[in-house]
Amino acid sequence: MNIKPILDSWEIPRIESIRIQERRVWAEHPIPGRQGSVFQDLGTRPATIVITGSLAGDEMRDEFLETVREKFQAGEPVTFAADITTATQIQYVVIEDLQFAEVAGSPDSFRYTIVLRESPPPPPPGGLPDLDSDLLDQAQDLVGDIGDLTNLLDTLSLPDFADPTPPLREALDEVETALGTLDGVASSLQELFGEGD
Repeated sequence: MNIKPILDSWEIPRIESIRIQERRVWAEHPIPGRQGSVFQDLGTRPATIVITGSLAGDEMRDEFLETVREKFQAGEPVTFAADITTATQIQYVVIEDLQFAEVAGSPDSFRYTIVLRESPPPPPPGGLPDLDSDLLDQAQDLVGDIGDLTNLLDTLSLPDFADPTPPLREALDEVETALGTLDGVASSLQELFGEGD
């Protein structure tokens, strides 16, 4: 069964050709001393669909331009269906490019080109997706544990690390006092042994 190309809910009229380009991206890694390269698969690029056609008559042209430009200006992903997309994952596209031409030799004819690019489906309406209730409970428990840890740190009496010199000064004063006592002992010893004369 043939599927007529439909963009959103609009059946695209008078199509002459439709083509699709799908690309896989490869990173080439040459290996020194070996003929050939190793290729790394980087996935696929969004597919491109090019639709060309022609219309005749002012009324058909005006209706076509109004419809396709409205979809183009919206810039929203829309559904797309056609035979050429069979066996692909293409569901949503954006209109990337529009081209229109009128031929001088045929004043009633009008040619068009529509370029579509594959786009991921739009996110569901609303905020965050539904989260597992167990995950929310774990997150709440973690927040509670962090609060308990903060309270514990507030109750601890930690030393003041701002100025470490006061204990050192006290130790130096004691050393000076002890050395002062040694001076008196040295003088007494010199007198005792008579080395002072």
